[in-house]
Amino acid sequence: MNLLLGIIAIVAIVLLVTGGFVQSLNFLLWVGLVLAIIAVIVFLARVVTGRRTI
Repeated sequence: MNLLLGIIAIVAIVLLVTGGFVQSLNFLLWVGLVLAIIAVIVFLARVVTGRRTI
């Protein structure tokens, strides 16, 4: 019975850590997407205005 309880505890900890990593990766994916959109807007603004310096 103690072995089963230990296995369940280990599986619960692994699932908890994995769930945290997946949520943080999802957050970082959205942050990267927003930064990419901002970079495209800045690039287009430089092309349209003809400025070569930031």
